[in-house]
Parts: sequence; C-alpha cells; structure tokens
Amino acid sequence: MCFRPVYFAGTVVHRSLNYTNVSKGTPPMTHRPLSHIRVLDFGQYLAAPLVGMMLADMGAEVIRIDPPNGPAFDDPAFDMLSRGKTVLTLDLKSQEGRETAIELARRSDVVLENFRPGVMERLGLGPDVLRAVNDQLVYLSMPGFASTDTDLADLPAWEAVIAAYTGQFTDMGLNRRLMGINPSFTPLTLASAYGASFGAMAVLFALNARDRNGGDHIEVPLAAALLEGLVYNCEQIEDYPERYKSPREVELDRRAAEGLPMDLAFEELSEFLDPFYRTYTCADGRGFYVVSGSVATHPRRVLETLGLKDLADELPDFSAYLDTKDWPAEWSLRNYPVGPSDRARVSSAMKDAFLTRPSHEWEELFGTAKAPATAQRFSREWLADPHALASGLVLRVEDPRHGEMRQMGNVAWLLDDTAAAEKTGSSAANLDALLAEAPRAGGVSGSGGWLDGVRVLDLTNVIAGPTIGSTLARYGAEVTHVQPVEPSVDPWNTVVFGLHAQRGKESILLNLRSEAGQEALAKLIAQADVITMNGTDEQRDKLGLSPDRLAQLNPALILVQLDAFGGPMRGPKSDHLGYDDLAQAATGVMVRFGGGMETPEEHAHFGTIDVLTGFCACVALGGALLRLRETGQGGVARASLAGAGNLIQAQFMYDYDGRAPFDEPSGREALGWGPFYHCYQAADQWMFFAAPEERQAVFARVPDLADLTEMPEDALHAALSDRFKAQPLAYWRKVFAGGQSTVVPLASLHDTRDAALQLESEGEVDLARDTFRVIRHDQHPMGRWCDLVAPNAVRPTTGKITIPGPMPKYGAQTHAILGRLGYSADQIETMVANGAAGTSWSDKYLPE
Repeated sequence: MCFRPVYFAGTVVHRSLNYTNVSKGTPPMTHRPLSHIRVLDFGQYLAAPLVGMMLADMGAEVIRIDPPNGPAFDDPAFDMLSRGKTVLTLDLKSQEGRETAIELARRSDVVLENFRPGVMERLGLGPDVLRAVNDQLVYLSMPGFASTDTDLADLPAWEAVIAAYTGQFTDMGLNRRLMGINPSFTPLTLASAYGASFGAMAVLFALNARDRNGGDHIEVPLAAALLEGLVYNCEQIEDYPERYKSPREVELDRRAAEGLPMDLAFEELSEFLDPFYRTYTCADGRGFYVVSGSVATHPRRVLETLGLKDLADELPDFSAYLDTKDWPAEWSLRNYPVGPSDRARVSSAMKDAFLTRPSHEWEELFGTAKAPATAQRFSREWLADPHALASGLVLRVEDPRHGEMRQMGNVAWLLDDTAAAEKTGSSAANLDALLAEAPRAGGVSGSGGWLDGVRVLDLTNVIAGPTIGSTLARYGAEVTHVQPVEPSVDPWNTVVFGLHAQRGKESILLNLRSEAGQEALAKLIAQADVITMNGTDEQRDKLGLSPDRLAQLNPALILVQLDAFGGPMRGPKSDHLGYDDLAQAATGVMVRFGGGMETPEEHAHFGTIDVLTGFCACVALGGALLRLRETGQGGVARASLAGAGNLIQAQFMYDYDGRAPFDEPSGREALGWGPFYHCYQAADQWMFFAAPEERQAVFARVPDLADLTEMPEDALHAALSDRFKAQPLAYWRKVFAGGQSTVVPLASLHDTRDAALQLESEGEVDLARDTFRVIRHDQHPMGRWCDLVAPNAVRPTTGKITIPGPMPKYGAQTHAILGRLGYSADQIETMVANGAAGTSWSDKYLPE
C-alpha cells in the first residue's frame, strides 16, 4: 500500500471535461456529493441495501420501500444499512401500492432491487415499466446469478449459495490445503460486498453519463461480482516460474508430486511461512502481523525496528528484476519470498525480538518507522478501537431501535465532505410531499462508455491502487500509468498481479526526483481529469498533491486516494502503512477466519480486500464526478483498506449495549450456520444446503426427509448428514428444485474458471449471457497465455463495457507518451540516457 515519496512543483494549466452545467468562475458551493440524487431502495438483505447505504453516506436521498409486514431482514445489521434513509411502507402487490411506486419512480433518479430475475416484472415494476415513465432513470438489478443464464437464473441465491457455487468455500487458502481441511465455511459476505461496490460505482458512472446516454438498466449478478473480486485466485499463467511460488506453494507441489498426504498440523505451518509475511507473538500474548515483503525498503525497516540491523546488513540485496540464472545469491531482500537458507534464522530472530515488548508498543514503533505491520484484533475490539473511532472508520450513530450504535463507517467519501461522518438512523418518509413534486424531465438517449473522454493519470502500485485504473478503463476512461525508472516493488506484485490490475493502460517510466521527470509529470497532470494514488496523507502531500495544491492547479481536478487506515477524519494511525492482510488483521478478519487469537489466518483468497478497496475508490470517484457536474468543484475522493475490511464483514460490523454475542461461525472447522445453512456430503461429493426461511417445513415435500419435520433442531445436523450421504448430489438438487430452498455443489474457483473459459483467439467475447466468463489470453504480449476473469460483473443496457487491452510491459509507451507531450525524439533519447525516463525494467515481460 505504500507509495514512494516524490515531489511535484510548478504551475499547471489544466484541461477540464466539457461539463455543460458546471458553473465556471464562481466559488465552489457547499454541496454534498449526491445531495441532488433521489434513490428508491427496494432491496432486502445485504446487496442492494448496501448500495443504498453507500449512496446515502454520500448525501443521496434514499427512500427504503418496505412491505406491509416489515423488512424481510429484521436484523440490527439491516438497521445499520438503513442509516440516513427514509422509510415508506407500500403493498406492491396492490394496485394502489404499485401506482404509488410508479409515481415515485417518475420523481427519482435511481431504483435499486436485488430480487431473483422476474420478481419486479411480475409486480409491474420492472425496468421497462419504470424507465418508460422516466427515461432518465438508472435502474440497478442485483440478482444472485445472471438473468440471461438459463441454468442458474432461477436458483434461490442466498449469500452462501452464491459463494458455494462460485467456489469461495473450497481450497480456502494455502494453510488449509496443507492441513487437508476442505471445504471450509466462512460467514463473510464477499458476494454482497463486491456486488455492492460494483453496483454503486455503476449507478454513479451511469448518472454521470446521463447527459449523453440518458438512463440505463444495469444488472450486477452477485456471483459474477464475486468471481471478479477473487480474480487473483483464478489467474493462471502458462509455465509459471518457480521463483514466484511461496514456501507453502512449493510444499504443496512437493507433496502432490510425491503422493504425500496433506496433513500438516497448524503448529507445523510456521516452517513454511515467510518471515516477512506472518504473525508473531508479543510480550502480552497478542499476535502481531507483519506483511512487509516485496517492497524494496520494507524488510529492512522491519528488521531495523526490531533492533536487527546487523542481520539486515548480512542479507543479500540486489535487483529483483534479474532472471534467477543471473542472481548473485539464492534470493534478494527486494524479492518475495525469503530463500530457504535464511528463512529459519530470520524468523527465529524476529520471534525473539517480538517477545521483548507488548503489541501496542510495537504498533507505535512500526507505524512511526513506516514498517507495515499491525496487532491482531477481534472485530468487536476494532469497533471500539481508538483509531477506528477517531478516524470515522467506525461511527457512533443514534438508532431509533437500539440507541447508540457503533457502526462501520463510510467505505467511500470525499475529503472535504464534512457531513460524511455525521449519521442518523432511519426515519419515516413524507409521501404527500414526495408526490407533490414535479416528475423528472425527460432527456437524451444514447450509448457509449460512461467515462468516455475522462483522462486518468495513475500513480499507484501493488494491487488496490492499480485496480482503480483498470476498472475505469472498462467504462471508457483513458489511463496513463506512471512508475519510477528504478522499480521499488518486486515483479510478483508488479507483473504477476499486474496482468489483471494494469490492463487497459499505457505505461511510462519517469524519475520523479529529476527536474526533467517532474516537468513531464506536470505536463501529464495538465492533461488529466483524474489522478489516482495509493498512499497516506503524508505521502500524498509530499507528492505535491495536497488538497490546497490541487485547488491551486485546477479546482476541477479530482484526486482518488486510497490508503490502509484512513477515514473521513484523522486518527492516530492515519499515516501507518499497510496491505490487504494487515487490514484483515486490524479489523478482525484473520482472528475470525482462524478461530481465535492463537490461530489467526489470512483470509483464504489473494486480494480479498485489495480488490474491494479499488472498487470502493471507484465509488468515491463516482460521487466526485457528480459533485463536479453540479458545482465545478473537484477535490479528493477517498477509500481505505480498513474501510473495505469493514465492508466484507458488514453483517457483523456494529455494536451497542445489549447486542447479541459475536458468535457467528469462525475457524477452520466451520461448515455452516446451523443445520439449514450448511455444507454436507452427498453420496458423491460435497454440497451446500440452504433453507434459511422454510427450515423444517421444507422436509414435508421431500419423502426421504419427511420424518425429520418434528425433530428438535439440535439433533438435525447429525440426521441430515446421514440422510444426505445416501443419495448423490443430482438427486438432492432435483428434489429441492423450484422452491425457496436449494442444494448446490461446492465448486472450486478453478473449476468455475475452467468451465467459463473462452480463448481470446476465438474472437468476440460474450460478456452478457452466462454468469461467469473467463478469457484465456492466448495472444498475450508476454509470450505466455494467461487466464483472467472477464469484466462482466456490470452489465448495462445502454452503457458500453470494453474489455481492457493487455497490461503493457512497463515503460512500453514512454516514447509515445513523451512524444504526445511535445518532446522531440532527441529530447526523449536524452531523458532516457540520463535516467529521467526509462523504457523497461527487465529484458523479459515476466522475469524468470
């Protein structure tokens, strides 16, 4: 997550997007990003209500539509998701309720719903009906599986059903594979988190393009969003070089090749953990997680903070971009992982050092030293953490049912939106006042990318930051990626992960410590509408991109900034560095997943929070673009890893006096949440059974289970385990078909990937039919094929989605970009010769 400090100086004459209703030459108005937007939220459970919460958190007027018997999800979490919304009860099955909903849609900008395909149409409130009365309406549908997927569209899409079918519960991390634990259940609602971030950004970008495209109907299938969120676990590279495999991956390969069982005990795993990527025990017994590999300066900072400078001086340190045949030693301190010959002694020295101080002292020391690490915490501890509360990552909200609640804060916000941290509980809507308003005016209709013409200057690195630009590229943005002439991050992060995160960009290498490099950066900024960076406020200001500086350059310029522990306000850890896994540790994910403070584990999937944070930053940008249209004011759009850590735990991220215990399923042995929401073995394979609403009533229509209708619930798990083993999966899928309850196979992410694979060389890729789509890029410029998840989580009706082109070799467009900036061929050659610019980090696209 860290970013190298560089300095920008100079005066910039900046281009502005041609916004027809921006008032130029007038002082910025006090205007919340979305205070001019009205949203009708028909959502239940998590996904659509989360979108509504994100929009309300940025100032939108969100009206929650409840059925006469109240919301289906009667849970304190739903009360949290309803903060800032007004509530209106309508019987949508009645003519009066339906007509009222239509009249409200005439006077609104956005409709949200997350029902199974066809439900809103049967109510007479489908997108065709509502967009016929308001052609500027943006209608967001969030089914579990794509409405065009003939095999899956009608499947009851409970959160865990989506997770099981996609592969979230299978092969959950290197630890569990080595321990032979498969499958594993987690209550983390990843599908809803990824889906909500995609849904919110899509709504905001579609609103941004209404003056060209008019309204839109957007579908975000949650399963497609989940697969995109877990993209790095599906990525596959032909002839993947051994140098990039972690010690655990090497051991997995060895055991598979030698036919050895996967039966390691948890205590034995430490031998296969990298010293700079593991949890240590402190003097107070609390775990302390270090994630400091891959960035050139970080391992040394860690060792020096621990008082181990002499050890750091002894370790090999050379360019990570050399091929292994040219390495002067077994490994490099600039390259993950640590080599076998040094792994044990480095780990042993670090273990001893951590035992000399309690975790809170180490946290302060590491934060000051800019060495990425954090103490392990439970989610409940995070909700009361002084930094979380001071920064607004956790907020105190007065709720009408529960009194003062501590709730997850914003996941996307604008830096100068002073009301971002001010929340209220839900309240009643005034229907008469709403209907007294004039309907929204009709407008234009068209097609095109929602961000066509938006120029993005990408100053990010690693995963979360680059995810922003690659996501924007699918909507039509033009993205130029700037990296240093001498790389500061190893090729595992820049190339292996960059195959996805850097798609759709042009790449230039500049030495921003040189005068010529700074001059080129100034020219790039002058042409940009949006700048993206990942780093703390301190690092941002050293870049010359402070809010005051941006306002001087051009008040319409938008900076999208993400960091590890930032929030709407400053807190004691706002300038601490961090990565995905550190946000997991700080917010409680690792202790939840591992089952306790003695056994914390990183959540099973690469980039769980990184990717989500990039998506949340896109949501923040969407709000900033809409405010820019209304006021001419740009500013700083924000997201953070810790905020995304809240989002993937949204169902649990609240506390108040009298709250029920934090006793949701956790740990490596978890297989479900009670007998009606659980992984079971059929006669031929694992499956997931979901009957959270019907519960025992479902057994009455299944002859094999009818006698269990009256069985006490605490005895049902054992009985169901025996019954389900008696028949194959196909039998159980057939007998449960057609109702609110279902059985699905426990797929793996790799199986899902392979079943959805299409060769790039076969021609046009269909992004709209099936729920899942993966592209084998068999014409990739690196000379190897690679499998990447297609950009099909967002499916507009009028907006255009583009499959971004391949990640360029770093520096591949340096000459072309400098030429467009007005540099002559001789000037460019001079810049390259004196190190102000560069054209390559290595001979090969992927160092071997």
